[in-house]
Amino acid sequence: MKKRNRLLSSSQQSKLFKSESLSPHKNRHITILSLLALTGIFITGIVLATSEPSATTSQTQSVQLPNMPEDTESKTSAVESSIKLPYQPSSEPIPSADIVTIQEEQPVTTNAALNESAEIERLHLNQPNATIENESDINILNDVLSDQSETDSVNTSDELSWQEVEVKSGDNLSLIFPRAGLTARDVYVVAQTAGEDAKALLNLKPGQVLRFGTVLDNEQKRVLKQLQLQLTPMKTLTLTSTENGFETDLIERELDKHRQLVAGEIQSSLFLDAQKAGMSDKLIMQMAHIFGWDIDFALDLRQGDSFKVIYNENFLDGEKIADGEILAAEFTNRGKTFRAIQFTDSNGESRFYTPDGDSMRKAFTRTPVPISRISSGFNPNRKHPVLKTNRPHRGVDYAAATGTPILATGDGKVAFVGTKGGYGRTVILSHGGRYTTLFAHMSKYKSGIRAGQRVRQGEVIGYIGSSGLATGPHLHYEFRVDGVHKNPLTVTLPKAEPIPGQYLAEFKTLSQPLLASLDNLQVPTLALRQD
Repeated sequence: MKKRNRLLSSSQQSKLFKSESLSPHKNRHITILSLLALTGIFITGIVLATSEPSATTSQTQSVQLPNMPEDTESKTSAVESSIKLPYQPSSEPIPSADIVTIQEEQPVTTNAALNESAEIERLHLNQPNATIENESDINILNDVLSDQSETDSVNTSDELSWQEVEVKSGDNLSLIFPRAGLTARDVYVVAQTAGEDAKALLNLKPGQVLRFGTVLDNEQKRVLKQLQLQLTPMKTLTLTSTENGFETDLIERELDKHRQLVAGEIQSSLFLDAQKAGMSDKLIMQMAHIFGWDIDFALDLRQGDSFKVIYNENFLDGEKIADGEILAAEFTNRGKTFRAIQFTDSNGESRFYTPDGDSMRKAFTRTPVPISRISSGFNPNRKHPVLKTNRPHRGVDYAAATGTPILATGDGKVAFVGTKGGYGRTVILSHGGRYTTLFAHMSKYKSGIRAGQRVRQGEVIGYIGSSGLATGPHLHYEFRVDGVHKNPLTVTLPKAEPIPGQYLAEFKTLSQPLLASLDNLQVPTLALRQD
């Protein structure tokens, strides 16, 4: 049975897959065409090989300069002298085989090149219209001229231009530098490289003056070279620009010291009568501290007491800027005279001694508030003013205005800082184990004081107030020996060491003229002081 989808007969299908050879006449045509193609390719190659190079290729030509000797021609022929011919477009296509590379001969010896350069330079000088072919010579000349102009610019800008900027409230370096024409980068460099000595720049105070020393660079921008900040009339902080940033230097000016003598008599109070005699507050406090180990100025002072003081006045540029230190002093209290002479040892430590060399300084002072009055003494059976009950008063109360400084009565360590019941704000100092002192009813503590911190005699530890159980501003002061309360006004105080033996002879020599000046100084009469 035959399938209906069969489209070809078996005879035709066999012819479809049967390979038949081509006829002979067709083979001859293919051979002829191949020979013609090979012949055309060969002829084309010959034509291309014999054609002239394109006009765009660079050629090497020897240029005969005028007035040049013939022997020079042989030297210059070995030098590269590429001449660019103008480009002329051609209508004929340029095959890639047309490009011919011509290698030019390099100079044989260095001497020949040098001689040729000198000869060309001579020819250029003789021929105004000649052009300079060696561009490297032009670049070298330009570099030299540029370096010379930059050197002239630096030399003319070496002199600093100074500008002063006053610090205002809320100012910092980031706000001040732009006012001086500087950038935030200058602020960063100063802050990073100035070091610990320049901390004052980070804690500027209104009224301080910053001086900027700058120069202008080639782009007319300000470059900071030096920065100055006056800390005190005698001290100036200076920052100088270096290759590694800024170097810090603290410059101190020498003061002119003039010796002064003053004397007075007590009629109303130490503070008022000393001011009438011409003493400043600083000198009054210093005198009270010198004699505070022997005289309680709040309790022992009497009308008719007198004082004499020899001190320095500090001058800068012919103008007095402050009172200096006391050199010698004398105080007569209840008919007993005390004298003190200042002496500075080789370590720079200054202390006051009696004319015999004994230390004026005791281990403790009698009072922590030199200028005050005693409002309540040591009394084991006192009636408490607030609680209205009998309670022992194991200390001494010193009445003074709120904010009056409280001084440590001896060297020691802070054992306690904080609020302590009815004492209010309290500081307790420990002195070598046996002795402790207590200061109560403070309005505030000295900034930064903390437990474990060491303090020196006469150092401020807080300020008078009325915290805790108090009816008014005063200081409650206690003195304890081995934990037992003692009367601060009558307790026997340990003495300090006398002047070291190696300084005794020098001290005697120094003290003689000062003691003579005290002897010659007369206390003014009452009539003269009233005028």
